[in-house]
Amino acid sequence: MAALDLFGRRWALRILWELRDQPLGFRVLQQRCDGMSSSVLRQRLLELLDARLVDRGTDDSYCLTALGKEACDKLAGLHGWAERWAADLKTPGPMDQTP
Repeated sequence: MAALDLFGRRWALRILWELRDQPLGFRVLQQRCDGMSSSVLRQRLLELLDARLVDRGTDDSYCLTALGKEACDKLAGLHGWAERWAADLKTPGPMDQTP
């Protein structure tokens, strides 16, 4: 339940997703997250650091830990499903057809 609580917090999954390919500095991460407020980003990063999903490099960039990478691997499946779902929503469904 702790993981669901953490992942359910606004921006937490987005931060992990943005860090999946490379470490990012605070400002770049903030830009990639649609300019979320710095206070919210700081709070989420602290939570993800405490959860050992994110680590802070010597250059002050943020990166995924092994646990964070594993979480992103699991999120990749959800991402694939979401793309299929979005495509399905674009096709007319039974309620969209006129008699």
